[in-house]
Order: sequence, then C-alpha cells, then structure tokens
Amino acid sequence: MNHSVTTAPAANGAAMPVPPPFNLRLIIGLIGVLIASLCSGLNDRVTDIALADVRGALSISSDEGSWLIGVYQAAEVAAMMIAPWFAMTFSLRRFTLFVTFGFLLLAAILPFAPNLPVFIALRTVQGIFGGALPPLLMTAALRFMPPHYKLYGLSAYALTATFGPNMATSLAALWTDYAGWQWVFWQVIPPCLLAVMMVGYGIPQDPLRFERFKQMDKVGMLTGCSGISLLVLSLQQGERLDWFNSPLITMMFFAALALLTIFLVNEWHHPLPLFKLQMLRRHNLAHGLITLFALMFLFLSGSALPSSYMEQVGGFRAVQVGPLALTIGLPQLLLAPMVAFVLTMRWIDSRWVLACGLGLIGFSCYWGTHLTSAWARDNFYLIQIMQAFGQPMAVLPILMSATSVVQPPEGPFASAMFNTTRGLGSVMGSAMLGVFVSHREQFHSNVLLNHAGSVSYLLSQPYGGGSSFLAPLNSDGSAISTEVITQFSRLVKKQALVLGLADTYLVIIGLALVLILLAAILPKRTYPPQSLVNRN
Repeated sequence: MNHSVTTAPAANGAAMPVPPPFNLRLIIGLIGVLIASLCSGLNDRVTDIALADVRGALSISSDEGSWLIGVYQAAEVAAMMIAPWFAMTFSLRRFTLFVTFGFLLLAAILPFAPNLPVFIALRTVQGIFGGALPPLLMTAALRFMPPHYKLYGLSAYALTATFGPNMATSLAALWTDYAGWQWVFWQVIPPCLLAVMMVGYGIPQDPLRFERFKQMDKVGMLTGCSGISLLVLSLQQGERLDWFNSPLITMMFFAALALLTIFLVNEWHHPLPLFKLQMLRRHNLAHGLITLFALMFLFLSGSALPSSYMEQVGGFRAVQVGPLALTIGLPQLLLAPMVAFVLTMRWIDSRWVLACGLGLIGFSCYWGTHLTSAWARDNFYLIQIMQAFGQPMAVLPILMSATSVVQPPEGPFASAMFNTTRGLGSVMGSAMLGVFVSHREQFHSNVLLNHAGSVSYLLSQPYGGGSSFLAPLNSDGSAISTEVITQFSRLVKKQALVLGLADTYLVIIGLALVLILLAAILPKRTYPPQSLVNRN
C-alpha cells in the first residue's frame, strides 16, 4: 500500500495533497507530533496516580476529585472521534499546532484555578486538546511515512500505549515528592513547547479545505461525542456511585446507548462520516479493532495489578512502585522499533508474532496467579520483563494488519476508529478491572470471615473442666480488644485482595487465549508494505 499516491480521490472528492519528500525535516516534524501525543497520555495517567496530592492541595473530597479524572477522560475519548476530520479540514500542521499549544497553555494555568468548578471546566477543555493528539500521530504516520518505513511510524504510535502509561508512576512520584503538586500539570509544558517548534518546522502546510463544511457530519459529531462522553462518565463513576442503584449512572448509561445507536445509524448513511463503518467488512480491520480494545484490559496486568498489590498490600508509596513500571516503559524505546524490524521480514507471519506477544502476557499472568501476601517488589520483575516484550509484540502486528487494508484517503477514518476504540477500551478495562477485583475481594473476605467464625466457634466450645480453647483470651481474662479485632480485619482484607488479584490474573489468561484463537481464524496474512509489489 503506497501512501504517496497523489491521484487517489479523497473522501469528499478532492485530490489527496501531494506528499512531501521524506527527509530529515519531515522526520523532525513527526517526532514533534510523537512528543505531543506522549504528553497527552502522561498528563492523564500522572494526574490519576497523583490525585490524592492534588486533592489535598485543592482541599477537595475524593468524590469531587473523581470528577477531575472523569471529565478529562470523557472529553479525551470524544475528541479522538473528531480530531482527524478537523485535521483534514484545517490541515494537519495547523490543527496539531493549535491543540498542542492549547494543551500546554491550559496546563500552565490549571494550578491557578480559583475554585473547583473552574478547575473542572479547564480540565475538560484540556481533555479535548489532549485527546486530539494521538489520532493526529496515527494520521501523520499513515500519510507521511513511505511504505518501507511505515511500520516504524506505527511503532512510534504504539509507544502511546506501551511507553507513556508505564512511565506515569515514576513521574507522579517525582513531582509530588520532590517538585510540588503543580508539576503534575506543568510537566507537559517543556516537551510541548519543543513539540510546537518541531511540528512548525517539519510538518508541511496543506491548504485549508473549508468546502468540507458543506458535508460536515453534524449529527454524528453531536450524538457521537455526547454519547461516548456519557458512556465514559458512567463507566468511570459507576463503581463509586453503585452503578444502576444510582439514578445518575442509570440516566447517563441509557442516554449514551440511545445516542450511540443514532450515531452508528447516521454514520452508515452519511456521505462524509466520522466513522466509515463499511470498512469493518474487512476482516483484518475488524479483528484489529476488537483485539486492540481487549488489549487495553490485558495491559493493566502489567501496570494496575502490581501497583494495587504494592500499595494496598505491601504499603509501598508511588516512588517505590515506580521502578516496576519503568521495567516495562523504558525498554519500549528499543523494543518497539525492534519488533517493527522483525515484522519487515517477509518470511515472518505477523499473526505468529501477535500470538507470541499474547502468549508472553498470558504467561506473565500465570506467574501472577501464584501471588501471595509475602511477595515484595522483586517478585514482580519477571512478570514485568515478560510484559515488556509481550506488549509491543501484541500491538504492532495489530496495527500492521489493520492498516494494510486501509487506503490512503481512508487514513482519517481508520485513525478515528482506532483511537476511539483504544480510548474507550482503556476506560472500560479500568472500570471492569476495578469491579472484578472489588467483587472477588468481597467474595474471598466473606469466605475467610466465615471460616474464621467457624474455627472460633469450635475453639470456644467447652472441654475438660468446662473452659474453652479461647479462654482466657487475654492474660487478665478480658475479651479480645478492639485493636486485635482491627488487626484481624486488616489481615483478612489484605489476604482477600491478594486472592482477588490472583483471580484477575487468571481471567486475563483466559482473555489472552481467546485473542490467540481469534488471531488464528479471523485475519488474513499481512505482508510487509515494501514486499507487496514483489508479492503481486
């Protein structure tokens, strides 16, 4: 597939812009888009991890603080749907510069917000700017990278899923422990300023295409963005508000379903949609979207699960958990291009690379099922190393396979669908993980307490001269103290969480096996782009 075709018609009938030469200047511009996209992901995850410090600085409750995360994620996913359309209309260069500068400007002023409503409003707008950046990276990679370099461009995009999220814990600890909570937001300013300069220098300027407004998908933008935002908010707030026992969650969820149904019907019939749903007839693209959605859940086994154990069971702080996440994050700078290089070899079937990546993630989770309350940080390093290799081996074959069936004019459609799927998968994966761990923790807690109660009852029964095994409970013959009961409750809670996390690892193994099976039956084999001519 040659993204340098100049005569292919665009989605609205206009000619595709003439591609610029692939030189050092363009590479600098593409790196600038990558930096801005990585900042977007870091801003979301670091704020989430450092939320307790932010709440303390702003003197807000945990309930109020949860909305700081919810509104950002809702706006972020909604922006992913529409960003490629605006990039095509105003030009990739103009739109990237606009959203990057707006993103860093809001980061600069957020700590000075006078009250919580203003803070939430600014955070929402920042989420719109931040969510627009990852789709622009994929759009740029599909458009500007020559066929024989396209996989390396996609490996750069894969870093937004594998590198950024795994760097967040260490950065959050750095800012909150040593620099001040304001740097949770200010951290993106220096790299975004660099990104603005690099994009302005390296990305070519396309003409404005205001004629696209004549076919603007207004119904799709309104229903799609509103529906996806309400769905994200219902998922993000559901556990806290007790799901459908809350009128607010019920209203948001069913309103989201209605709006998204209208959106999908509209997209099927609209001449210039945000999502070109007819593309889903291509097995490789449909498989890619399904698997990418599921991968967002799988990847939590390398970040959220170890962090939950270390912080809630081990009592570690973020600065002590950080090295675990770095074990996955830092190697991606080398492993992602290495996997891309392997995939350029014609004799290697990308489906086997995908299966191996999923297998590594599954095997790391098998090791996690042996979790006990005696584990320390060192016990997790083997899991993290397998995740470090498995994650890029899972993501890149999906991107390679799915984009192989996308024609150059369809790049913006593919970018919108991929990034919205990824964003929604990340939110839904976190919500489902939280629900599952919580329910399994409650289940194991009840089992342990029932078992303890049965043992206590048996031991308290009279023996011999009428005394019991538990009498006297204390040296002075008094009843068990409140402190002893509290310590026992904590012990049960910790052990229940350990068992719940082990169950979660087991579920992720099952999901990985399903994805391996799906990879074997659904997608067709994909060849490296540069070998397509020889193959035909």
